Amino acid sequence: MGETDTPAKKDQIMFTVTSFVFSPIAENTYVLHNENGESIIIDPGCYFGNERRELADYFSANKLVPKYLLNTHCHLDHVFGNKFVHDTWHLEPYVHPEEQVVLENAALAGLKWNMPFDNYKGPLHFLRANDVVRLGNDELKVLFTPGHSPGHICFYCEAQHFIIGGDVLFNMSIGRTDLPGGNFETLINSIHTQLWILPGITVVYPGHGEPTTIEFEKRNNPFLKG
Repeated sequence: MGETDTPAKKDQIMFTVTSFVFSPIAENTYVLHNENGESIIIDPGCYFGNERRELADYFSANKLVPKYLLNTHCHLDHVFGNKFVHDTWHLEPYVHPEEQVVLENAALAGLKWNMPFDNYKGPLHFLRANDVVRLGNDELKVLFTPGHSPGHICFYCEAQHFIIGGDVLFNMSIGRTDLPGGNFETLINSIHTQLWILPGITVVYPGHGEPTTIEFEKRNNPFLKG
């Protein structure tokens, strides 16, 4: 588990970003909370019972109140914990409309990859490009970044210069495009049109691996040079 305070203006209520690495696929689950104890859960990947307890204990120990459940996309490793979050805190997922079918097929994907799980099957709320998720005075802007999956979105905090990037851009790598609904050219276009336009200091919190920055990846990512 890792925790980071990202830069903000003095006296501004700000997000604290906490990450958890869950499941055999080593997926990054993120919890964002502000100074009022309100919080957002993004891509809960808790697969095993001890991982679900770790997530719940974090909320209990820090007296946090979950307000939103967001999914960057709905591949199985990013939604393993959706039902647990719903059953524990009564949150319904927010996803892009084109990810609904991906979520519906996630349990079948789990069987295919020998990772069966109890999939969330309740109501969904839909997010689209340029929508804003607000938590008190803090905001996350929705960026539409398909390519890894058909309705992939990222959550950009302009005030604190960070993005929850899912499986679009990694430290020295990019998201895979060989899964159903993936497309290499579409992914590259999403990176160029949605991420490269962000300030270079923007921290990218990816769905797997360590954080990076837009500037570092522009200069060094072997998949994106030129």
